[in-house]
Amino acid sequence: MKHLRQLEDQSVYILREAYKHFDHLAMLWSIGKDSTVLLWLVRKAFFGHVPFPLIHVDTSYKIPAMIEYRDRLVREWRLNLVVGQNKEALAAGMNHTLGRVTCCTALKTNALKQLIEEKGYTGIILGVRADEEGTRAKERYFSPRDKHGDWDFRDQPPELWDQFKTSFPPGTHVRIHPLLDWTEINIWEYIKLENIPFIDLYLDRGDGTRYRSLGCAPCTFPIKSTAKSVDDIIEELRHTTVAERAGRAQDEGRGMELLRKEGYM
Repeated sequence: MKHLRQLEDQSVYILREAYKHFDHLAMLWSIGKDSTVLLWLVRKAFFGHVPFPLIHVDTSYKIPAMIEYRDRLVREWRLNLVVGQNKEALAAGMNHTLGRVTCCTALKTNALKQLIEEKGYTGIILGVRADEEGTRAKERYFSPRDKHGDWDFRDQPPELWDQFKTSFPPGTHVRIHPLLDWTEINIWEYIKLENIPFIDLYLDRGDGTRYRSLGCAPCTFPIKSTAKSVDDIIEELRHTTVAERAGRAQDEGRGMELLRKEGYM
């Protein structure tokens, strides 16, 4: 498992560099496998502590078991959780039937932007992986956004030979991606290696299906799978030809690209 320790070392280094160079950091926790591994790495990097707030953007449409898992881990690990929600959009009746990109923009992107502006966060740490989805492959470890949170993927700083740009003009908002070079199998191998707790929605619970990626209930669908353990998942991933986010309706067409250009997580 040498490759996992190398990935761990790189991620811990990125987290400590972020903490060193940015004064107002926060970390986005989606409750999924990637951001939970990232949370585990943060606690390793800072000797059992999480020295910045955790953000969860609650659309009110999340699978209920995700909220139960979130609240349990917050209590057990004594986490400082900040919940963001676009209450104005929800009060106006926003939901996925009005268009998935429209709904994600209102309840996720705009909710995150509102929270960033309210709290004054200059950098957000996320569990994004390059192999997860094509648009995310264009990210950097330290990826700048403009003052509105918009992302120009054609204007990204080079990160050659592990040299990272960590100084940006005033007003720049930075997204930090310590898991960028991890793969989906790496995540599950590391969960097994470290015995990291994860939500059981990722496992087949008897009906021959499981979730491979988690999101809002109306727009996230399970895949056919009989994987009942982490070992089963790893073995399944070694042979699958199905994309990881095949069950995420928001990715249809250019949905994810459009969302990320406007500041989606």
